[in-house]
Amino acid sequence: MALEFTLSFEGSSADNHLLDFYDAAAAFSAFQRTLALTAHLVINGEIITQAPALKGAKILCYPPEQGSWKTVAVVTGSLLLSGGVASRDSVLGHIFTSTYDYILHRTLGFHVDFDKTLGEQLEEARRISDAVPKEFDEGKIESLIEKTENSIKELHRPISQSHSAETAEIGQSSESLIKIKTGPTLTLETFEYVNVTRLSDIAIVLVGKVSSYNSNTYNGRIYIEEEGRPIPFKLAENAKTPKNISKIVRSLSSNAVDRFDVSAEITFSALTFESKNGRLKSYLITDVF
Repeated sequence: MALEFTLSFEGSSADNHLLDFYDAAAAFSAFQRTLALTAHLVINGEIITQAPALKGAKILCYPPEQGSWKTVAVVTGSLLLSGGVASRDSVLGHIFTSTYDYILHRTLGFHVDFDKTLGEQLEEARRISDAVPKEFDEGKIESLIEKTENSIKELHRPISQSHSAETAEIGQSSESLIKIKTGPTLTLETFEYVNVTRLSDIAIVLVGKVSSYNSNTYNGRIYIEEEGRPIPFKLAENAKTPKNISKIVRSLSSNAVDRFDVSAEITFSALTFESKNGRLKSYLITDVF
């Protein structure tokens, strides 16, 4: 059974079976790219930047349906442990759908606890199969989010540019009907979140516990009690010192052993990245005290 995903637009002209041609083409191309980059990471444990570089799978599509504004993509190839198409029952098939849902939610500003969702699935999958690449980890997923952000923004074009649609849904489907929704509903609000990032002028001082850190990218996440969630961060160039990195790594290590350990807390100064509507997106850490 093929692993099928549908992108469907509703509202405005879409309800009369019309979309702006350019915006529709851009959205459907972005849809393919997000699926291709996700598939390549799940299969190969590598990040690619161009969809044609996908190895081990293909993203196919059905012909457009009369009377609707949706496109149906089918993932085929080695996502299936045995056979020719990706199966919902395969180990990598489940990881693929969970990863795609995770990056859509994270990119569009919805908090998802990696350890309790995708992290647990990866651990379970590795207990029963060696199909999941060892290189596929949280750091690679963070990189995937960065690489697909612009494409996820482009998914909104009929909503944000021509306004020929009001909302869009993505989901696992059967015979082009969405059965399980993937990611949040695309709206003008989700577009504004992903489209605009404002950097504050004045640094603030905060206290938190590091929950993840990638030594290659200097990016990570830090749990802030007042926010009630881990916030993504990256180190400013002047903050990439051995002293600061050592404190971040110690916080991560202590937090991993005991999430209630107060010694895992670090104090840091940071500029904030915010969306157009003022929602906090991430920190640019300027110093660690």
